[in-house]
Amino acid sequence: MPKTIVQPLGGNVLPRFAGPATMMRLPSKDTAQDLDACFVGVPIDQGTSNRPGTRFGPRQIRAESAHLRPYNMGTRAAPFDALAVADLGDVPINPYDLKASMPIVEQFYDAILRHDCKPLTMGGDHTIVLPILRALKKKHGPVGLVHVDAHADINDTMFGEKIAHGTPFRRAVEEGLVDGKRVVQIGLRGTGYAAEDFDWPRAQGFRVVQAEECWYKSLAPLMEEVRAQVKGGPVYITFDIDGLDPSVAPGTGTPEPAGLTGSQGIEIIRGCKGLEIVGGDLVEVSPPYDPSGNTALLAAGLLFEMLCVLPGVPYRN
Repeated sequence: MPKTIVQPLGGNVLPRFAGPATMMRLPSKDTAQDLDACFVGVPIDQGTSNRPGTRFGPRQIRAESAHLRPYNMGTRAAPFDALAVADLGDVPINPYDLKASMPIVEQFYDAILRHDCKPLTMGGDHTIVLPILRALKKKHGPVGLVHVDAHADINDTMFGEKIAHGTPFRRAVEEGLVDGKRVVQIGLRGTGYAAEDFDWPRAQGFRVVQAEECWYKSLAPLMEEVRAQVKGGPVYITFDIDGLDPSVAPGTGTPEPAGLTGSQGIEIIRGCKGLEIVGGDLVEVSPPYDPSGNTALLAAGLLFEMLCVLPGVPYRN
Protein backbone atom coordinates (compact mmCIF):
# COMPACT_ATOMS: atom_id res chain seq x y z
CA MET A 1 0.00 0.00 0.00
CA PRO A 2 1.56 3.36 -0.99
CA LYS A 3 2.22 5.82 1.79
CA THR A 4 0.03 8.89 2.10
CA ILE A 5 1.92 12.18 2.09
CA VAL A 6 0.04 15.14 3.57
CA GLN A 7 0.81 18.77 4.26
CA PRO A 8 0.25 20.42 7.65
CA LEU A 9 -3.00 22.33 7.91
CA GLY A 10 -2.23 25.81 6.56
CA GLY A 11 -3.06 29.15 8.11
CA ASN A 12 -5.01 30.18 5.02
CA VAL A 13 -7.24 27.14 5.33
CA LEU A 14 -8.07 27.51 9.03
CA PRO A 15 -6.84 30.26 11.38
CA ARG A 16 -3.72 29.29 13.30
CA PHE A 17 -5.47 29.78 16.63
CA ALA A 18 -7.99 27.10 15.66
CA GLY A 19 -7.80 23.52 14.52
CA PRO A 20 -6.24 20.39 16.02
CA ALA A 21 -3.61 20.66 18.75
CA THR A 22 -1.02 18.52 16.98
CA MET A 23 2.55 19.28 15.97
CA MET A 24 2.30 21.74 13.06
CA ARG A 25 -1.40 20.76 12.89
CA LEU A 26 -0.48 17.48 11.23
CA PRO A 27 -2.86 14.53 11.18
CA SER A 28 -3.09 12.53 14.40
CA LYS A 29 -2.49 8.78 14.15
CA ASP A 30 -2.55 5.89 16.58
CA THR A 31 0.36 3.98 15.05
CA ALA A 32 3.44 4.63 12.94
CA GLN A 33 2.29 2.31 10.18
CA ASP A 34 3.05 3.76 6.71
CA LEU A 35 4.86 6.75 8.24
CA ASP A 36 8.42 7.83 7.49
CA ALA A 37 8.64 10.07 10.56
CA CYS A 38 6.45 10.99 13.49
CA PHE A 39 6.23 13.47 16.33
CA VAL A 40 5.71 12.08 19.83
CA GLY A 41 5.30 13.70 23.24
CA VAL A 42 6.73 12.24 26.45
CA PRO A 43 5.30 14.41 29.25
CA ILE A 44 7.64 13.40 32.08
CA ASP A 45 9.16 15.72 34.69
CA GLN A 46 9.58 13.36 37.62
CA GLY A 47 13.27 13.11 36.74
CA THR A 48 13.95 16.77 37.45
CA SER A 49 16.01 17.73 40.48
CA ASN A 50 14.85 21.31 41.02
CA ARG A 51 12.12 23.07 39.00
CA PRO A 52 9.38 20.84 37.53
CA GLY A 53 7.08 21.76 34.66
CA THR A 54 8.41 19.91 31.61
CA ARG A 55 5.40 17.58 31.72
CA PHE A 56 3.60 20.47 30.02
CA GLY A 57 6.30 20.83 27.35
CA PRO A 58 4.76 18.69 24.58
CA ARG A 59 1.42 20.48 24.80
CA GLN A 60 3.00 23.95 24.65
CA ILE A 61 5.39 23.05 21.83
CA ARG A 62 2.44 21.78 19.80
CA ALA A 63 0.51 24.98 20.49
CA GLU A 64 3.38 27.21 19.37
CA SER A 65 4.09 25.02 16.33
CA ALA A 66 0.94 26.44 14.73
CA HIS A 67 3.17 29.37 13.74
CA LEU A 68 5.31 27.15 11.50
CA ARG A 69 4.91 26.71 7.76
CA PRO A 70 5.90 23.58 5.82
CA TYR A 71 8.73 24.98 3.68
CA ASN A 72 12.20 25.77 5.07
CA MET A 73 13.21 29.06 3.48
CA GLY A 74 16.82 28.78 4.64
CA THR A 75 17.64 25.35 3.24
CA ARG A 76 14.88 24.86 0.63
CA ALA A 77 13.88 21.69 2.49
CA ALA A 78 10.28 20.62 1.93
CA PRO A 79 9.94 17.58 4.20
CA PHE A 80 6.21 17.13 3.70
CA ASP A 81 6.74 16.74 -0.04
CA ALA A 82 8.98 13.73 0.57
CA LEU A 83 7.94 12.09 3.84
CA ALA A 84 4.73 10.77 5.36
CA VAL A 85 4.55 12.44 8.78
CA ALA A 86 1.96 12.48 11.56
CA ASP A 87 1.63 13.20 15.29
CA LEU A 88 1.28 10.07 17.43
CA GLY A 89 0.24 11.94 20.54
CA ASP A 90 1.77 11.39 23.98
CA VAL A 91 3.22 8.27 25.55
CA PRO A 92 0.86 7.21 28.40
CA ILE A 93 3.48 7.44 31.14
CA ASN A 94 2.87 6.74 34.84
CA PRO A 95 2.80 10.18 36.49
CA TYR A 96 3.49 8.68 39.94
CA ASP A 97 6.42 6.40 39.16
CA LEU A 98 9.40 7.41 37.03
CA LYS A 99 10.95 3.94 37.00
CA ALA A 100 7.66 2.38 35.91
CA SER A 101 7.48 4.90 33.05
CA MET A 102 10.80 3.81 31.56
CA PRO A 103 9.54 0.49 30.06
CA ILE A 104 6.31 2.20 28.97
CA VAL A 105 8.32 4.69 26.91
CA GLU A 106 10.65 1.99 25.58
CA GLN A 107 7.77 -0.21 24.41
CA PHE A 108 6.07 2.76 22.73
CA TYR A 109 9.24 3.41 20.71
CA ASP A 110 9.69 -0.30 19.98
CA ALA A 111 6.34 -0.12 18.19
CA ILE A 112 7.36 2.99 16.23
CA LEU A 113 10.65 1.47 15.12
CA ARG A 114 9.01 -1.76 13.97
CA HIS A 115 7.46 0.35 11.20
CA ASP A 116 10.84 1.85 10.19
CA CYS A 117 9.53 5.24 11.29
CA LYS A 118 11.90 7.89 12.64
CA PRO A 119 10.64 9.45 15.90
CA LEU A 120 11.05 13.13 16.75
CA THR A 121 10.23 13.62 20.40
CA MET A 122 8.97 16.49 22.51
CA GLY A 123 9.95 16.27 26.18
CA GLY A 124 9.64 16.07 29.01
CA ASP A 125 12.86 16.10 30.97
CA HIS A 126 16.05 14.50 29.70
CA THR A 127 15.39 11.22 31.49
CA ILE A 128 13.29 10.24 28.46
CA VAL A 129 16.32 9.76 26.22
CA LEU A 130 17.35 6.61 28.12
CA PRO A 131 14.34 4.42 27.18
CA ILE A 132 14.41 5.86 23.64
CA LEU A 133 18.07 4.84 23.26
CA ARG A 134 17.22 1.41 24.64
CA ALA A 135 14.63 0.97 21.91
CA LEU A 136 16.99 2.31 19.24
CA LYS A 137 19.72 -0.16 20.21
CA LYS A 138 17.37 -3.07 19.49
CA LYS A 139 16.76 -1.66 16.02
CA HIS A 140 20.11 -0.14 15.08
CA GLY A 141 22.73 -1.21 17.62
CA PRO A 142 24.76 1.43 19.49
CA VAL A 143 24.18 4.87 17.97
CA GLY A 144 26.24 7.99 17.60
CA LEU A 145 24.96 11.10 19.34
CA VAL A 146 24.88 14.80 18.63
CA HIS A 147 24.01 16.09 22.10
CA VAL A 148 23.32 19.77 22.74
CA ASP A 149 23.12 20.67 26.42
CA ALA A 150 24.43 22.91 29.17
CA HIS A 151 25.11 19.78 31.23
CA ALA A 152 26.82 16.47 30.45
CA ASP A 153 24.09 14.44 32.24
CA ILE A 154 26.58 11.75 33.24
CA ASN A 155 25.98 11.70 37.00
CA ASP A 156 26.16 8.24 38.52
CA THR A 157 23.29 8.96 40.92
CA MET A 158 21.09 11.86 41.99
CA PHE A 159 19.86 11.62 45.58
CA GLY A 160 20.80 7.95 45.37
CA GLU A 161 18.71 7.34 42.24
CA LYS A 162 20.23 5.83 39.10
CA ILE A 163 17.43 7.11 36.83
CA ALA A 164 17.04 10.90 36.64
CA HIS A 165 17.48 13.71 34.14
CA GLY A 166 21.14 14.10 35.09
CA THR A 167 22.11 10.43 34.63
CA PRO A 168 20.96 9.17 31.20
CA PHE A 169 24.28 9.24 29.37
CA ARG A 170 26.12 7.43 32.19
CA ARG A 171 23.50 4.67 31.91
CA ALA A 172 23.71 4.77 28.11
CA VAL A 173 27.45 4.08 28.24
CA GLU A 174 27.05 1.33 30.83
CA GLU A 175 24.34 -0.38 28.77
CA GLY A 176 26.21 -0.08 25.47
CA LEU A 177 23.50 2.10 23.92
CA VAL A 178 25.92 4.58 22.34
CA ASP A 179 29.17 4.36 20.39
CA GLY A 180 31.39 6.56 22.55
CA LYS A 181 33.75 7.45 19.73
CA ARG A 182 30.78 8.85 17.78
CA VAL A 183 29.35 11.05 20.52
CA VAL A 184 29.69 14.84 20.57
CA GLN A 185 28.37 17.05 23.37
CA ILE A 186 28.03 20.74 22.49
CA GLY A 187 27.35 23.75 24.72
CA LEU A 188 28.42 22.35 28.10
CA ARG A 189 29.16 25.10 30.59
CA GLY A 190 28.48 26.65 33.98
CA THR A 191 29.45 25.36 37.39
CA GLY A 192 29.87 21.77 38.51
CA TYR A 193 30.84 19.60 41.43
CA ALA A 194 34.18 18.36 40.09
CA ALA A 195 36.31 18.33 36.93
CA GLU A 196 34.98 14.81 36.29
CA ASP A 197 31.65 16.35 35.25
CA PHE A 198 33.15 17.04 31.82
CA ASP A 199 36.21 14.76 31.99
CA TRP A 200 34.29 11.49 32.44
CA PRO A 201 32.58 11.76 29.03
CA ARG A 202 35.95 12.59 27.44
CA ALA A 203 37.34 9.41 28.97
CA GLN A 204 34.58 7.46 27.20
CA GLY A 205 35.67 8.86 23.84
CA PHE A 206 33.09 11.65 23.68
CA ARG A 207 34.08 14.94 22.12
CA VAL A 208 33.08 17.68 24.57
CA VAL A 209 32.69 21.15 23.06
CA GLN A 210 32.26 23.60 25.90
CA ALA A 211 30.23 26.74 25.33
CA GLU A 212 33.32 28.94 25.55
CA GLU A 213 34.56 27.33 22.33
CA CYS A 214 31.35 28.46 20.59
CA TRP A 215 31.09 32.08 21.65
CA TYR A 216 30.90 34.78 18.94
CA LYS A 217 31.22 32.54 15.89
CA SER A 218 29.43 30.37 13.40
CA LEU A 219 29.30 26.67 14.27
CA ALA A 220 29.32 25.54 10.63
CA PRO A 221 33.07 24.71 10.76
CA LEU A 222 32.54 22.75 13.98
CA MET A 223 29.76 20.74 12.38
CA GLU A 224 32.07 19.74 9.50
CA GLU A 225 34.27 18.12 12.15
CA VAL A 226 31.26 16.60 13.91
CA ARG A 227 30.01 15.00 10.70
CA ALA A 228 33.42 13.46 10.12
CA GLN A 229 33.43 12.02 13.64
CA VAL A 230 29.91 10.58 13.85
CA LYS A 231 29.39 9.40 10.26
CA GLY A 232 29.44 5.73 9.34
CA GLY A 233 26.47 4.58 11.36
CA PRO A 234 23.12 5.59 12.86
CA VAL A 235 23.04 8.95 14.64
CA TYR A 236 20.53 10.34 17.13
CA ILE A 237 20.11 14.06 17.90
CA THR A 238 19.27 14.91 21.50
CA PHE A 239 18.76 18.61 22.18
CA ASP A 240 18.24 20.01 25.67
CA ILE A 241 16.82 23.50 25.32
CA ASP A 242 19.04 24.68 28.20
CA GLY A 243 21.97 24.30 25.82
CA LEU A 244 20.80 27.67 24.51
CA ASP A 245 21.27 30.88 26.44
CA PRO A 246 18.41 31.90 28.77
CA SER A 247 18.08 35.14 26.80
CA VAL A 248 16.58 33.12 23.93
CA ALA A 249 15.24 30.11 25.86
CA PRO A 250 14.28 31.13 29.41
CA GLY A 251 11.57 28.50 29.76
CA THR A 252 13.55 25.66 31.24
CA GLY A 253 14.10 24.22 34.69
CA THR A 254 17.92 24.33 34.70
CA PRO A 255 19.08 27.51 32.92
CA GLU A 256 22.78 28.35 32.65
CA PRO A 257 24.11 31.76 31.53
CA ALA A 258 26.35 32.33 28.50
CA GLY A 259 24.96 29.58 26.32
CA LEU A 260 24.47 29.06 22.61
CA THR A 261 22.39 31.41 20.48
CA GLY A 262 19.25 30.35 18.68
CA SER A 263 21.03 30.57 15.33
CA GLN A 264 23.86 28.38 16.60
CA GLY A 265 21.28 25.78 17.64
CA ILE A 266 19.90 25.80 14.12
CA GLU A 267 23.42 25.57 12.67
CA ILE A 268 24.07 22.44 14.72
CA ILE A 269 20.96 20.69 13.44
CA ARG A 270 21.48 21.78 9.84
CA GLY A 271 25.04 20.56 10.15
CA CYS A 272 23.70 17.03 10.70
CA LYS A 273 22.35 16.81 7.13
CA GLY A 274 23.90 13.88 5.32
CA LEU A 275 24.22 11.74 8.44
CA GLU A 276 22.16 8.60 9.02
CA ILE A 277 19.74 10.30 11.40
CA VAL A 278 17.43 7.77 13.07
CA GLY A 279 15.54 10.17 15.32
CA GLY A 280 15.82 13.13 17.62
CA ASP A 281 14.38 14.84 20.64
CA LEU A 282 13.93 18.32 22.10
CA VAL A 283 13.68 18.23 25.88
CA GLU A 284 13.44 20.34 29.04
CA VAL A 285 10.99 23.00 27.83
CA SER A 286 9.14 24.10 30.97
CA PRO A 287 6.08 26.27 30.17
CA PRO A 288 5.70 27.65 33.73
CA TYR A 289 8.98 29.54 33.10
CA ASP A 290 8.00 30.48 29.54
CA PRO A 291 5.17 33.01 29.87
CA SER A 292 5.71 34.44 26.37
CA GLY A 293 5.78 31.03 24.70
CA ASN A 294 9.01 31.96 22.90
CA THR A 295 10.98 29.01 24.29
CA ALA A 296 8.33 26.56 23.08
CA LEU A 297 8.20 28.33 19.71
CA LEU A 298 11.97 27.99 19.32
CA ALA A 299 11.70 24.33 20.35
CA ALA A 300 9.07 23.73 17.68
CA GLY A 301 11.33 25.35 15.10
CA LEU A 302 14.27 23.17 16.12
CA LEU A 303 12.14 20.03 15.84
CA PHE A 304 11.10 21.14 12.35
CA GLU A 305 14.79 21.57 11.49
CA MET A 306 15.38 17.98 12.67
CA LEU A 307 12.63 16.81 10.34
CA CYS A 308 14.30 18.70 7.49
CA VAL A 309 17.64 16.88 7.92
CA LEU A 310 16.19 13.37 7.91
CA PRO A 311 17.37 11.14 5.07
CA GLY A 312 15.26 11.46 1.96
CA VAL A 313 14.40 15.15 2.34
CA PRO A 314 15.65 17.33 -0.57
CA TYR A 315 17.92 19.99 0.84
CA ARG A 316 20.24 22.81 -0.19
CA ASN A 317 23.24 23.11 2.13
